[in-house]
Amino acid sequence: MSTTVTERLGPEDPGHGDPGHEDPGHEDFARLTEPLRAELLAHCYRMLGSVHDAEDQVQETLLRAWRSLDGFEGRASLRTWLYRIATNACLRALETRARRPLPSGLGGPASDPDGPFAGAAPEAAEITWLEPFPDARLPRGGPADPASIVAARADTRLALIAALQYLPPRQRAVLLLRDVLGWRAAEVAGLLGTSTAAVNSMLQRARAQLGDAAPARDQIREPADPRDRQLVGRYAAAFADADVAGLMRLLTADAVFEMPPEPMWLAGRAAVGTFLGNRVLGNRVLGHRVLGHRAPGHRVPGDLVPGEPGRFRLVLAPANGQPGLATYLRGPDGAFHAEALQVLTIAGGRVARITAFRDPGCSRSSGCRLRPAGDRPAPVQGVAVVQAAGQAVADAVDGRAAVDELPAGLGVLRHQLVDLLVVVVGPGEAILPVSGHACLQYR
Repeated sequence: MSTTVTERLGPEDPGHGDPGHEDPGHEDFARLTEPLRAELLAHCYRMLGSVHDAEDQVQETLLRAWRSLDGFEGRASLRTWLYRIATNACLRALETRARRPLPSGLGGPASDPDGPFAGAAPEAAEITWLEPFPDARLPRGGPADPASIVAARADTRLALIAALQYLPPRQRAVLLLRDVLGWRAAEVAGLLGTSTAAVNSMLQRARAQLGDAAPARDQIREPADPRDRQLVGRYAAAFADADVAGLMRLLTADAVFEMPPEPMWLAGRAAVGTFLGNRVLGNRVLGHRVLGHRAPGHRVPGDLVPGEPGRFRLVLAPANGQPGLATYLRGPDGAFHAEALQVLTIAGGRVARITAFRDPGCSRSSGCRLRPAGDRPAPVQGVAVVQAAGQAVADAVDGRAAVDELPAGLGVLRHQLVDLLVVVVGPGEAILPVSGHACLQYR
């Protein structure tokens, strides 16, 4: 921005105060800074690895800028001035924060996809994980500047943000200011209070440590690229249909699956396929109900039928400049609830990495609804149409209240058409034995 804030505000310089103060200059300040908010948020996210922390520092930046307007001499643009304040705010915040890793940054992959989970371990609970960044909140270039959109997406790729977490804060700031924002070494030196030679040295070390984490710009395709769109659509359909074989066909041979906040991660198509088939699509890992190992062919009433389609619904939600899928799980109330945000890394026309952020807060911060649009609590879905007393009973039996009131054992579930004999497993869970037909399961 070439016009300085002093020139734009003119005689209505608000001086010191709070942004909420009824001062005519505040409207000018808000009007000038609002177009820069998205790029400041992206910058703070690159520094901190968290959308929530980035939002806090953007607010801190604007508050400090408002209170410091008297000291702004207009030697730099408003944009540069705000970036200086934001970078210093992030550096102060990083003094008391640990780096935010992904599971793959903590050690080697798990050797057994059916092995125990470590998420309950005390040390796992203390880890502060990297968060995804929604594409909807990336700064937008004008119609004549599509390159800025591609650049913004490239500079928030998960691999890059994860690698930045391993840089010391000042090296991180130097790399972002020099390589992402294009500042001159002298400008960065002035911000950090150091010499140009020191800045160049820090930049060299940061670039060497990052290695190949930053993708080449010509490898970043537009979100609407038909090849990626078709691949993501096939992945979402296979996941929703619990089609493990179909999912495996879409993965690279060295595919990686990680699921923060679970520290365990997997590498290799076979291991990922086994995990998805046995632990995600089959036994409710994402539903926070991890079942114990059962003998072959042995089922307990209330268990999920492995490979049952329809438990998950996936909705497009791009994040970090990559394809993303908000993943919803059908709950006991029959409605779909936000469960995870899957961010996909695509290479060579296949899915090379799946990062499933299981924290529902991450899904919300990425613009995902708590429930998919149009969804509402619905009658529980069965797996068969039951014939009883010569009448068809719909495969959606709304009998939760009745089941909740029944003790464990045999009971009768009153339906509007017929009385159905049920085996009550526990509160809210029953199966309906139907002679000559598959069981209609109530969960």
